[in-house]
Amino acid sequence: MSYLDKFKETMEAVSFGNGESYGQNMDGLVGTFLRVRQEDCAVYFIGNGGSAGIAVHMTADFLKNGRMRAVSLYNTSTLTCLANDYGYEQVFSRQINMLARRGDLLVAISSSGESANILEAAKAARERGCVIVTLTGFRPDNSLRRTGDRNIYVPSGEYGIVESIHNLILQQTVDEILAHDRQ
Repeated sequence: MSYLDKFKETMEAVSFGNGESYGQNMDGLVGTFLRVRQEDCAVYFIGNGGSAGIAVHMTADFLKNGRMRAVSLYNTSTLTCLANDYGYEQVFSRQINMLARRGDLLVAISSSGESANILEAAKAARERGCVIVTLTGFRPDNSLRRTGDRNIYVPSGEYGIVESIHNLILQQTVDEILAHDRQ
């Protein structure tokens, strides 16, 4: 099976875990972001490695194109300070505890769904009253997938496919927001 065939097959099997169609789930996801914007709440994107690249890219896109208070948690000095003083597991949760307010949105991206720093941030976000969207892959029973209000699962063990589909779904979300704003 070619890579493209695997990608297509995996995309068709993406799960939101609620039995609704892909389109219905995308409408709900877009609605979540629009509510956050309407209530002047903030959105935080987090991830490690390739998922961090997606998080940084989406922070810029949702700020500029989605016209949302998208806040970056990737300032190098802040990350290294928190990692040095509290451990890497706390680099996002410490920031969430200091910045997030009830109604804010945390978008937690983790291919494995098992990264300690992402799980700690989801826990902190829940305690702060934030809405949580997770994007995971690999195992359907991963830890992060159990923490979100909306959980997007990509059934693949290949980083490239999982990360590409995570990026595609988030890009589609911001594009849907742009289309909504043009109406």
